[in-house]
Amino acid sequence: MQAALSRLSRLSVVGATGVFTVSQCLYNVDGGERAVMFDQLRGGVRPDVSGEGTHFLIPGIQRPIIFDVRTKPREIPSVTGTKDLQMVNIKLRVLWRPMIDELPKLYRELGTDFDERVLPSIGNEVLKSVVAQYNAEELLSKRAEVSARIKSEMIKRAKTFHLEFDDVAITHLTFGREFMNAIEAKQVASQEAERQQWVVKRAEQERMAVVTRAEGEAEAASIITKAMEKTGNAIVEVRRIDAAKEITGKLANSRNVVYLPNTSGSGNGIGGGANLLLGLDK
Repeated sequence: MQAALSRLSRLSVVGATGVFTVSQCLYNVDGGERAVMFDQLRGGVRPDVSGEGTHFLIPGIQRPIIFDVRTKPREIPSVTGTKDLQMVNIKLRVLWRPMIDELPKLYRELGTDFDERVLPSIGNEVLKSVVAQYNAEELLSKRAEVSARIKSEMIKRAKTFHLEFDDVAITHLTFGREFMNAIEAKQVASQEAERQQWVVKRAEQERMAVVTRAEGEAEAASIITKAMEKTGNAIVEVRRIDAAKEITGKLANSRNVVYLPNTSGSGNGIGGGANLLLGLDK
């Protein structure tokens, strides 16, 4: 019985040792990752890139280096000067990833923290070189053009470091307080100039209206004068009747006027037989 237990114990130890040895000879590459192999006996980093899945290695001799090759965002801030010597705070958002075929060179030249070494450096370099070719107003009016040039230069520079950019865009752009005050003063002056132009146009329209009205009155007076020369005072009587009709209509529609007709039948007494219109205003 003891011999059987001893044999079983030895088999368990051998099995555990075998499982432990097999696990040391395997490594996994997850989705969105790639691996390069460092081999101490064959000259360091091997040129092959391992894809997703389970792979073999020689324990103690080979060591896998895992890289995340998925697209990742990064924001690069920079403070630089424009063509007209205005300071500008600018932030650049990039979507980047390493070149899969160049991972062995990337690890050999830059290590695993290549993004911290490369991205801020080339981002500031490109921003300073491109922004310096535009003045402050052009950065605002030609923002799409500036972004396109920055993207082109970033892609060109990143290739030398075995990186790829899927997108590059300006997300933040502000100027110094002095420049912003100057922009505000310019806008206020422009609005005041537009207001003055409107005032001048309004005055011109009013002048033309006055002239037109005066010309109309002069023409009407001339017509009336000619009519009176032909018909005498008849036209004046017609105008008086028209005015009386207009006054009567207004008084008839007024709530503050009461009409008292004369019912005495004689011309004696107060009012002399005339009808009365009494105003009832407070």
